[in-house]
Amino acid sequence: QYEFTQSWIVLSQKTMITANTEWPVLCAQLCAHQDAFAEWASRARTDGAVAYLDKPEGWTSFDCVARLRSTLKQRRVGHAGTLDPLATGVLVICLGKATKAVRQYQETTKTYTVVGKLGATTPTDDRGSAEEVNPQATIRMQEISAPEIADALQEFVGEQVQIPPTYSAIKHSGKPQYTLARNGREFVVRPRIISIYSITDVTVSLPFVSLTMECSSGTYVRSVIRDLGAKLGVGGYVWQLRRTRVGEVYERQTITMQTYNTLVTTSEVYS
Repeated sequence: QYEFTQSWIVLSQKTMITANTEWPVLCAQLCAHQDAFAEWASRARTDGAVAYLDKPEGWTSFDCVARLRSTLKQRRVGHAGTLDPLATGVLVICLGKATKAVRQYQETTKTYTVVGKLGATTPTDDRGSAEEVNPQATIRMQEISAPEIADALQEFVGEQVQIPPTYSAIKHSGKPQYTLARNGREFVVRPRIISIYSITDVTVSLPFVSLTMECSSGTYVRSVIRDLGAKLGVGGYVWQLRRTRVGEVYERQTITMQTYNTLVTTSEVYS
């Protein structure tokens, strides 16, 4: 599944974006090889490298970028697609000259597993803000069925115009929407064209519905659950979200931030 290349480990071309095999990759297969990590860290600092991280809940994507920037003393660091603070899963980070690969990772297909809660809404379209319940939605919740929810979800498959959440990292005049929203500033959320390729593994246990979704870059899962709730007339928001794939990078290939911190601590790179 992996091969050594000049003392570091990179995934084979069958399991990695081909154009990025020129960069050493920090992944799950590397964790058992301390010398390989030291070589990877050296390349990250002096040339370029890529890290496949499993972002923990409560961390922002920038928190992960900042951690690698500070420990590796590398100023050029970027991630290939924001994950919300409450979301977990695959976060690809590129360092040094490898930042030129960010766009290629960004433009790949993504896969998510999501648990949505129906019957209420929140300002952020996830459980990160106060729940708002409409009395009419409570009545409607007693009427909807699992087949109705499954049928409604399939209507989201295909190319479509999506309105992103008000609280998002999309920028207006150089400032993220979430900053403007928190400050009470008015702005118009710009719609975008996205594609949802499949929605599978639908399980309903009201008020929760869980599913797996494969979609294009730029898709907001929070918007899908919000719009599902609106379509059903009950409201909805994301309760739990995990990104399991970015292109050919799968969650099994990632390392946790705890593992990364352990590698940093036990290596001799920073002594």
